[in-house]
Parts: sequence; C-alpha cells; structure tokens
Amino acid sequence: MPTPPSDKAQNDLTAVLAKIAEWPEPYVSIGRRLHETITTAGPKLKPRLWYGMPGYATARSTPVFVFFRLDDGVMSLGLSEKATVDRESDSTLRACAWFIDEMDDRTLAKVAELVRTAFS
Repeated sequence: MPTPPSDKAQNDLTAVLAKIAEWPEPYVSIGRRLHETITTAGPKLKPRLWYGMPGYATARSTPVFVFFRLDDGVMSLGLSEKATVDRESDSTLRACAWFIDEMDDRTLAKVAELVRTAFS
C-alpha cells in the first residue's frame, strides 16, 4: 500500500531535520535558521534530501530551487538552475551560491529575499 502524501512529506521533513542535527556547531544552528527562513519565505516549499543534503522544491516530484550543504567544514547555500536568478546589475553574471560561516539577521533577510525571487 503506498504511503499517503502527508506521511511522505513528514518523512522528508524529518530526514532534513535529522541531517541538520548531525552537523557540528555552529552549522547546526545555521542550518536550523536557514531551514526556518527558507520555509517561511517560501511557504509552498517542501523540504527533502537532495544529494544527501537539505533541498527545497514546490513538490516532491519537482526540481529543487534552493539548497544548502555542509562539505568538509564549509557550508554553502545555493540556487539551482531551475530558480529565477537576477543578473548582477553591472554584468551578465547571475549569483547562485554563497559560503556561510556565520549567521546574522541581515544575512537571513537576504536569504529570504533570494528564496522569494527564486519563484518569481
């Protein structure tokens, strides 16, 4: 018997939160704040593990738009090629990834702005 969608969504959320909880500090705290900010700024986003790390998409079967990961003590936040990404004002570059080693309210506000833009 297939698992009901609500159970799958809950399992995905549990897996994402468990992955974040595995990390050392300060990355556990940063990951929790990122998760909260992403899901608040993008209330239609559904968390799931994507390549073993937290990723967020509009549905279980749709592409991930935003993700973050911890590799070798380096945390990064990224937007996938499916996200809407504005060009930098003075070039043809589109910023799509950032390294994070600490978190403050200004950075969280920028993350929220990026998440909202990713779906425009």
